[in-house]
Amino acid sequence: MAKQPPHRDPAQDAPHVGPPAHAAAGLPAIGHTLRMAADQMSPGRVLATLRKVNQQGGFDCPGCAWPEPDKPHLAEFCENGAKAVAEEATERRITPEFFAAHPVAELADRSGYWLGQQGRLTTPMLLDEGATHYAPIGWDEAFALIAAELTALGSPDEAAFYTSGRTSNEAAFAYQLFARRLGTNNLPDCSNMCHESSGSALTETLGVGKGSVSLKDLYQADLIIVAGQNPGTNHPRMLSALERAKRAGAKIVSVNPLPEAGLERFKNPQTPRGLVGGGTKLTDLFLQIRLGGDLALFRALNHLLLTTPDAVDEAFVAEHCAGYQEFAAEAADLDRPATLAATGLPWEQIEELHRLVLSSRKIIVCWAMGLTQHKHSVPTIREVVNFLLLRGNVGRPGAGVCPVRGHSNVQGDRTMGIFERPSTTFLDALGKEFAFEPPRAHGHDTVDTIRAMRDGRVKVFFAMGGNFVAASPDTDATEAAMRRCRLTVHVSTKLNRSHVITGARALILPTLGRTDRDVSALGPQFVSVEDSMGMVHSSRGGLRPPAPDLLSEVAIVSRLARAALGPQDPTPWEDFARDYDLIRDRIARVIPGFDDFNAKVRRPGGFALPHAPRDSRTFPTATGKANFTVNPLTAPDVPPGRLLLQTLRSHDQYNTTVYGLDDRYRGITGGRRVVLVNPADAAELGLDDGRFVDLVSEWKDGVERRAAHFRVVHYPVARGGAAAYYPETNVLVPLDSTADISNTPTSKAVVVRLEPTA
Repeated sequence: MAKQPPHRDPAQDAPHVGPPAHAAAGLPAIGHTLRMAADQMSPGRVLATLRKVNQQGGFDCPGCAWPEPDKPHLAEFCENGAKAVAEEATERRITPEFFAAHPVAELADRSGYWLGQQGRLTTPMLLDEGATHYAPIGWDEAFALIAAELTALGSPDEAAFYTSGRTSNEAAFAYQLFARRLGTNNLPDCSNMCHESSGSALTETLGVGKGSVSLKDLYQADLIIVAGQNPGTNHPRMLSALERAKRAGAKIVSVNPLPEAGLERFKNPQTPRGLVGGGTKLTDLFLQIRLGGDLALFRALNHLLLTTPDAVDEAFVAEHCAGYQEFAAEAADLDRPATLAATGLPWEQIEELHRLVLSSRKIIVCWAMGLTQHKHSVPTIREVVNFLLLRGNVGRPGAGVCPVRGHSNVQGDRTMGIFERPSTTFLDALGKEFAFEPPRAHGHDTVDTIRAMRDGRVKVFFAMGGNFVAASPDTDATEAAMRRCRLTVHVSTKLNRSHVITGARALILPTLGRTDRDVSALGPQFVSVEDSMGMVHSSRGGLRPPAPDLLSEVAIVSRLARAALGPQDPTPWEDFARDYDLIRDRIARVIPGFDDFNAKVRRPGGFALPHAPRDSRTFPTATGKANFTVNPLTAPDVPPGRLLLQTLRSHDQYNTTVYGLDDRYRGITGGRRVVLVNPADAAELGLDDGRFVDLVSEWKDGVERRAAHFRVVHYPVARGGAAAYYPETNVLVPLDSTADISNTPTSKAVVVRLEPTA
């Protein structure tokens, strides 16, 4: 049997610090995976579950969105994926008796780690107005309560419908349809906080807000630049793809403020070399860039290409690009001192990267939130696109843009219409298919939803998955905003902090997970997901659900929609809940690329969505071409005596879900409240290794935002920067400190001072 959850809260313990690792995976990953799984499940359940992860006929890992290869390995999962599966497939259960024993005020004092360790939710629960404890409630009563609150609103725009990236395509499509039938485009999602900058920049420059490469492209590339990303922790299966590319002759450049073990060396646990040998050295050139310096790096690289004879693919630029002359005129000049100050790199390293570029015909740039969560994130990604366009590296096999998404279906949710600013084309198709006039006014994204709750303009908050309170910036402001709502509702598999920071009334609606069997009145059902590279495939869980009356996300949306919209609404919600094929038929008629959806999704491996820049070198932009852009050099302004903080994950973590209290690759064990500081910066600030400090962010509004009692760890961070784990440090990110254009929180660019803890 699985071990019982902890009664005490070990997340409050002080961390221990040892030397960081210089290689990822290998035998330690296997041992850690088995221990984590055994903590949550019996041995038979471990075997029955893990052998189905990312397999044809099995279920899609609820962790990251990295794609599966054409021929999956027998163990097509990584250490962190196994942790995610174990957390969801756990044999621990939260029953009404748990809530009767724990008042909400007590649960609010627990860490997110402790809450998550208690097990799967089994029963709909209501926290009534003025109550101290959650109490069980029937499904019909819960839907009637939500419907009453929604119909009592002065406007549909007084409700917001949030979505996390684990929601399936079918549930997401039904969810956005319900919100728009109700009359609002308030559909914030986790993309708003993560990759919105990627979508904004790519839509403007290439016409498609997604990556343009496939796994096959990675295997064929001559040069892969991995910028602002830590695949060893956040997308570990990417390391296998990088290893394969490396063995095919690719060069790999890592651009990151911290050295990351996975990008140094990968010990593939599925090969003898990885288990007992030295593994594979991945990085050929490591550029330890200062936080926020990526724009300056790519501007310098583009300047060098423009001034190097025959470096520009002039035929591609002439035929397929617009805005080149304006871009080239701006990039002709280079302020070298400003570039060196912004990047923190010696000029010789930038020239070395330039030489690698000149010797490479097929180039891919991969990135994640290290590029997307700065004030100048959109210009940075536009400059990356400029770099690729200069040498024709879009629409060429083995080349292109590769934003690596986090949640397993965050890209699919956006494809399905989870977007507060839907296109006219999408709304026209949706309205035609369902014979109604969808709302046209733009809705609230995540940051604007928090502002609207704070100001009393959003009174009902409904979350399909996720942990909104923990994931959002400016924790105190977010919690205060949530408490102003009339009703907060969370559709969840596990307990998290969002369930204990509530509106006047709150509902927890437990749902099926990816690992669970989904059987409707018609019989077994399956769902579909879209990965980071635009591949759509099916997902079928196989485990008995934690409770007999759990509903799927599709069923929850369908039953709520009928309760809120009434019997007069012509949408066949009851049929949708019984037969997901009917939802897929509707998707096929509304969303381009999903024609014959039901047949294609049943094929082994699924199918690829069309991508015009990749498939035909056509660009659905305002100009009809790929757009060069002008992006003036900018860098964060950090006063003397202050550091620029980036939030990041530990290795025992996926997004806001904390699996354990160790960060094996960085040498941190038994705790999470650490701040990583370069030893030279620490010496200037008089901060000995092991000292405890409070992190205090500084922002122009003058509000003090403090994260208390963090252990200083001397660590090889780029000078001028610091790093600490989220969600503990989300309290430091000002709500109004967001990226230009995308409105993404600047979680990688927080100016902080470090004060000795009292």
